[in-house]
Amino acid sequence: MVCYSNRAKTELADVPDALIVAHGAVSEPVARAMAEGIRRRSGTNIGIGVTGIAGPGGGTAREAGGNRGLAVPSPTRCRSAHIPVHRGRDMLKFQSAQSALNMTP
Repeated sequence: MVCYSNRAKTELADVPDALIVAHGAVSEPVARAMAEGIRRRSGTNIGIGVTGIAGPGGGTAREAGGNRGLAVPSPTRCRSAHIPVHRGRDMLKFQSAQSALNMTP
């Protein structure tokens, strides 16, 4: 499920608005909430949440382009990270996917 906007994050992945306000959409807590919401809604054992600003533009002082939050929850634990990447949009997308898959239990 692609939850690009904050509205999609809240409506489709059950991310609380307050979490986005408190931590920003590109954060480890929001990635974790996205992954948990997707895991619950899809009825799977594992969910993957990736949130970021691929850049090069679109960032803000709080959420710079090239940042990403990743989370992979399972029924027994959740692995998550907030990782800055400064190697371009295509590399950020590739590394995000690979990192999330490598975090699966």
